[in-house]
Amino acid sequence: MRVLFIAHDHMSPEGPIGERFAQRGYEVVVHRVVPRERYDSPGVDADFPDFTEFDAVVALGAPWSSYDAGVASWVDPEMAQLRRADEAGVPVLGICFGGQLLAQTHGGSVGRSDHPEIGWVEVESDEPAIVPPGPWFQWHYDRWTLPAGAREVARNAAASQAFVLRRNLALQFHPELVSTTLAGWLGNGGAAEARTFGHDLDELFAGTAAVDQRSRERAHALVDGFLDLVAPGDAAGVTAAAGRL
Repeated sequence: MRVLFIAHDHMSPEGPIGERFAQRGYEVVVHRVVPRERYDSPGVDADFPDFTEFDAVVALGAPWSSYDAGVASWVDPEMAQLRRADEAGVPVLGICFGGQLLAQTHGGSVGRSDHPEIGWVEVESDEPAIVPPGPWFQWHYDRWTLPAGAREVARNAAASQAFVLRRNLALQFHPELVSTTLAGWLGNGGAAEARTFGHDLDELFAGTAAVDQRSRERAHALVDGFLDLVAPGDAAGVTAAAGRL
């Protein structure tokens, strides 16, 4: 079995999400969209692998918005691949930007949020076997509207936080984040943003490092929920979806 991780930039490691896929017997394949040297000019020509050649796909986060004109050169091709994956019944896990891209791909919308979030935030879950409740790390300025037929499974006061649509699971938060990830984000321009949200950087990092092991366990549980409860899907629903697309 193989899982494809779409890393949209060099600051998006797969972290404990990738760890758990590997532990579950998947070969982890990582495709980076925007190379390090194009971080400030991300409108690259992207040549995506065929998503349908994999047993699962994980679309990671990004520092850009899905509707930014500067990334349209690869957002549209990636959305086309996500549609093909859905038609073929390939399970897709979308994280933050990846979750928003799933919403936009399947008929929802993505726009600027009135309540952007950075840091550890409580999330209410209707289905804890899929999305464990409690604090998850957030770093987003946008929010989605749900696609038709999607089942929202988690939320907070700021935004919808997770939905299931056929074999797709979209997340607004970052289950892949551990303290090393956060250190990279803060050192790559995120420190000023975090301060704007009132965070003391030392406290934010120390608090994240203190729960690294727990974060890994929760991320592993989320992958298990995705693989065991979302990925099996509903074959009839997938067939019907393919007929509409």
